[in-house]
Amino acid sequence: MALITVAQAVLEALTAQKVRVVFGYPGAAICPVYDRLLDFPIRHVLVRQEQNAVHAASGYARASGQTGVVFATSGPGATNLLTGLATAYMDSIPLVAITGQVSLDQIGKDVFQEADITGAAEPFTKYSYLCKDPRQIGRILKEAFYIAASGRPGPVLIDLPVDVQRAEIAFSYPDSVSIRGYKPTFAGNALQIKRVAEAIASARRPLVCIGGGVLSAGAGAETARLAERCGLPVVSTLMGLSAIPSSHPLYFGMLGAYGNETANFAVRGADLLVIIGARAGDRAMATPSFLEKRSRVVHIDVDPAEIGKNVGASIPLVGDAKSIVSQLLDCTGRPDCGEWVERLTRKREEAEALWAQRLSPPKPGFIHPLRFMRRLSERLASDAVVTADVGQNQIWAAHGLRLRQGRFLTSGGMGTMGYSLPAAIGAKLAAPGRQTVVVCGDGSLQMQQMELATLCQEGLDIKLAVLDNRSLGMVRELQRLQYGGRLSASALDGGPDFLKLAEAYALPGLRLTEEEQMEEAIRWLLEGSGPRLLCCAVDPDERSL
Repeated sequence: MALITVAQAVLEALTAQKVRVVFGYPGAAICPVYDRLLDFPIRHVLVRQEQNAVHAASGYARASGQTGVVFATSGPGATNLLTGLATAYMDSIPLVAITGQVSLDQIGKDVFQEADITGAAEPFTKYSYLCKDPRQIGRILKEAFYIAASGRPGPVLIDLPVDVQRAEIAFSYPDSVSIRGYKPTFAGNALQIKRVAEAIASARRPLVCIGGGVLSAGAGAETARLAERCGLPVVSTLMGLSAIPSSHPLYFGMLGAYGNETANFAVRGADLLVIIGARAGDRAMATPSFLEKRSRVVHIDVDPAEIGKNVGASIPLVGDAKSIVSQLLDCTGRPDCGEWVERLTRKREEAEALWAQRLSPPKPGFIHPLRFMRRLSERLASDAVVTADVGQNQIWAAHGLRLRQGRFLTSGGMGTMGYSLPAAIGAKLAAPGRQTVVVCGDGSLQMQQMELATLCQEGLDIKLAVLDNRSLGMVRELQRLQYGGRLSASALDGGPDFLKLAEAYALPGLRLTEEEQMEEAIRWLLEGSGPRLLCCAVDPDERSL
């Protein structure tokens, strides 16, 4: 068997895993891998900062259903990945990050660009490897992809010393994986499935709450069929948005602190709460003890550590959401809950009727962001991908957009500003034929604006809608509501002219300041060829809800 370098072995393994795109930023300690990359049909996307490589890989993974891959060098290159890894870990996104490291004989000596990245990333990865034995690279890569994508997905890190990358080995890539102590559960326990089915059939006010785990498992269609077959109302967490079309008659919106009235009313009134693929964290369910007293709780999750962590479960059920919902489809009867669904439907209709009345006319020179989102969603393609950033823009997008077969991507658990543009770049590369739109604020854009260069270099048709209120809007809102209006460090004075910024990257730009111009501006944004930036002037005092 011919000898090849570990660097080449890495690319052989990625090819075997059918990896088509890698996101990264080179440096000396990862150069052996980058040198061999030229010999393989793998597209490399050069981001302008390593954190954005992870966000882009996240968007790619979520839009494609494949594991995203990231390259970075040692020291600051590796440590710049940490926020992205934490973001992916909290939202259960499958990623493999491969970092360069100083040579084996220099580890622990504080040499140039050395950092203990496996130690630093430990809280934010499912597993991490420091490859000291070149002969183990095949096993390590095979395990890394399996761990990242199986069970509850998440990021895995492989740290490769530069001398290990240069080492020559007789390489073979394993066909299978066997990891002692890591045996994720996929199918649900038959007895627990029966208990859940009986609980649903006997409920009078059942409610299904879906989270990001439904999307990760590709279980949206099965969940919709279960709801239809049993007449079950459905609500979602922020991360569960777009698992079921917004227009579905049994879907009642997003619950939680920033959720809508109908969804929260449904949670408070349910006698059975079936949670599928959601952590039931504090933003979704602020009073778990209240829910436990009022409702029976079924908690379905592939990660047993999440069940009962935030909300006590009457019936715990561990397994993959797609597998479990499919099992429930075969054995669940239809409960007598028609009156309950009719009540929720009336509540939703009343809320929708009041929706427009509660939107105060904006001041001259501004547009109302919720009305903008509603109008934007009316013109989106049915399968559009929308990436929303964090802050008020995220809440406006979550409430205003009405997605059909599209996808809504955002940073939920970590709430990481600067996520939307690199995630859109990854999503567009995963699904080039799908319309891709970024929604962000002026604050978040300034955390990621360097990736406009990546967008242009890759020639990606991505549309940006920037909600510009010249402030850190969510912080400002919090300061007004909870700190007596004492505004501390929340003004973004000195920010750029975003149209001139767009011009610097040869992007067409337009500023929207009046609602009468909204239809024309949205048409300009979505129907024009190539990437475009629409800057929407928003009153700094506009609230998220």
